[in-house]
Amino acid sequence: MPVETPENRTEKQTLKLAELLQYNLQSVRSYLLREDFQRFWEYESPTWAVKFLDQWCTRTMRSKIEPMKKVATSLREHRDLILNWFRAKGTVSAGSVEGLNNKAKLTIRKAYGFRIYDTVEIALYHTLGDLPEPNFTHEFC
Repeated sequence: MPVETPENRTEKQTLKLAELLQYNLQSVRSYLLREDFQRFWEYESPTWAVKFLDQWCTRTMRSKIEPMKKVATSLREHRDLILNWFRAKGTVSAGSVEGLNNKAKLTIRKAYGFRIYDTVEIALYHTLGDLPEPNFTHEFC
């Protein structure tokens, strides 16, 4: 389902939204917080982006809407990593991350049936870290 933006709303949707805004419902406030957060991606300067992010998280934590507070907490925990996007001036490609995710999923699928989590963890280290395989006592033909 595509994300609804103000430019894509029909007149009927705009009227319905105006009607809903008259009520102080948590769902409406959550929607407004989400809409407001979209401005975050328009910043070019990491300084202004971090200022906006901190203010948005503070407002969200005061909103007393638990799911939104959870999002704000997560954003605060990953703040430095999120701001790397601004420091790289938007040139970061998600392709390499997607490639690593696919490799990890494939390794976990191959490790199906292992009884101990440590074994799966070691398999992930070997696959993603390209660690050397140990020498075997005999050769397979």
